[in-house]
Amino acid sequence: MLALLGLAVGVLVGVFFEPTVPIFLQPYLPIAVIAALDALFGGLRARLDGLFNERVFVVSFVFNVLVAAFIVWLGDQLGVGTQLSTAVVVVLGIRIFSNVAAIRRHVFRA
Repeated sequence: MLALLGLAVGVLVGVFFEPTVPIFLQPYLPIAVIAALDALFGGLRARLDGLFNERVFVVSFVFNVLVAAFIVWLGDQLGVGTQLSTAVVVVLGIRIFSNVAAIRRHVFRA
């Protein structure tokens, strides 16, 4: 319940204050969001499987975002930022869809 309240407050703050992302952080935001979604769906899958651990979730969430941002930063430094960004999106996308498929099987008992 506390998590849903926090989510609602965060959405409302974002809607009313309309924060802007600084230009130098804009390439990292989409990757960070996808990494966060990967951790979120992984946590939901673990919860449905009865394996959820709050510490593991928080560490996974933070490190997914940091590692994904680091890979994009490294790609920018090497001059291949778009290729590494695409690679991160593909890998995390595969993980997200895998977790969603497991969640769907669990929910629909299929």
